[in-house]
Amino acid sequence: MDALSEANGTFALHLLKVLCQDDPSHNVFYSPVSISSALAMVFLGAKGNTAAEIAQVLFLNTEKDIHGGFQSLLAEVNKPGTKYLLRVASRLFGEKTYEFLSTFKESCLRFYHAELEQLSFAKAAEPSREHINTWVSKKTEGKIQDLLPVNSINEQTRLVLVNAIYFKGRWAEEFDKTRTREMPFQINQVGEAEFLLINVSSFINYL
Repeated sequence: MDALSEANGTFALHLLKVLCQDDPSHNVFYSPVSISSALAMVFLGAKGNTAAEIAQVLFLNTEKDIHGGFQSLLAEVNKPGTKYLLRVASRLFGEKTYEFLSTFKESCLRFYHAELEQLSFAKAAEPSREHINTWVSKKTEGKIQDLLPVNSINEQTRLVLVNAIYFKGRWAEEFDKTRTREMPFQINQVGEAEFLLINVSSFINYL
């Protein structure tokens, strides 16, 4: 899995540069593993130039067991019994009149724990969109409710790949809520703004 970790790290840095190129001063929050695992599922069913381009974007070494590496990584991410909740969930939603290869569906389930659910985009595009949004909402504990906006699904849609990530953790030492207050925060070299900031007084060893 070392080769995959290196590839994910390189992909994460390159993607960050792209996301920040228009406005480097803005904060960016994204999950490289969530994105790369979703693209790797596409890679699973791709051939020719498409497969080559995906491998290039993800910096994958095609001589390695890529999908086995993602299988191990996702198992570690979704490991039960931790003090935090971290869940990465993927699912394919395909047009029900299309026949998808059983080998592709089996591999998606085996390596990425992603089922392929068939919906009628051709005859029920809006109910299909709502159904997908409901699935995402459940997987993110209601934090993401409208992933797909109105009209993002239509009768021409054939396949939708959805990936959602949810994290909930606890502080090792919780902050006292009563000490949270508005304080000035320097947002750039020339300006500052008032934000709610948490406070704690504690002895912390030098790192």
